[in-house]
Amino acid sequence: CVLSEEYYFKQWMQEHNKVYDTEEYYHRLHVFTQNWRIIDHHNAGNHSFTMGLNQFSDMTFEEFRKFYLLTKPQNCSTTKGSHVSRTGPHPEFVDWRTKGNFVTPVKNQGYCGSCWTFSTTGCLESVTAIATGKLISLSEQQLIDCARDFNNYGCLGGLPSQAFEYIKYNKGLMTEEDYPYKGHDDTCSSEPTLAAAFVKDVVNITSYDEKAMTDAVAWLNPITLSFDVTSDFMHYKEGVYSRYFLIERGRNMCGLAACSSYPLPLV
Repeated sequence: CVLSEEYYFKQWMQEHNKVYDTEEYYHRLHVFTQNWRIIDHHNAGNHSFTMGLNQFSDMTFEEFRKFYLLTKPQNCSTTKGSHVSRTGPHPEFVDWRTKGNFVTPVKNQGYCGSCWTFSTTGCLESVTAIATGKLISLSEQQLIDCARDFNNYGCLGGLPSQAFEYIKYNKGLMTEEDYPYKGHDDTCSSEPTLAAAFVKDVVNITSYDEKAMTDAVAWLNPITLSFDVTSDFMHYKEGVYSRYFLIERGRNMCGLAACSSYPLPLV
């Protein structure tokens, strides 16, 4: 007996607590089926990563882009212009998650285009932990609410470089506990006296300079990375994601919280 795609869709609905009216049900079944076939076709090939069903499997890529990716055009800005690389051979492998207590667990941005804030906090959490020995979860919501004067747009998007500049000139960022995540735009209510992490300078790694990115991750700390997400990324399950990262001039779209291992899967 071959179980139907609708059977698996109903199982998926139950697992993810999904409920639809009749019209929506058949639309989502169609989308789910299309995504399932894409996943199945990919996994039948010889690739460095596998795809799988997840919480996004009833969404089209257009819907995924609308809810989770940036909608405002962005131009990169930094306090400092370039990264100074070190000489000498790199270690064969670096994973900051296993080097010590330096990387916070994966977080969920919800239905808010706030990936830029998670990229910012993920990097700053690690840098602070490396410097102080204390790993603390920092506030993405403060960046959503308070960093608009630095050309960020809350749930409509922003850039880590501009978020870092906000933190620098605001004299710090509060913890997740003191300024918890809501997943929507709200009124700024930061309290500088409660700041728990600080930025002295920001260094930009020039676009397409993979060696500088490798140097930074190998010798210094996890970095932030903005790239334009393609449709297969929403189905990612495990392995080394080896697709092209399309980094568009003036439109750097982030889909990675923090790049904490190398070799970097960039082409």
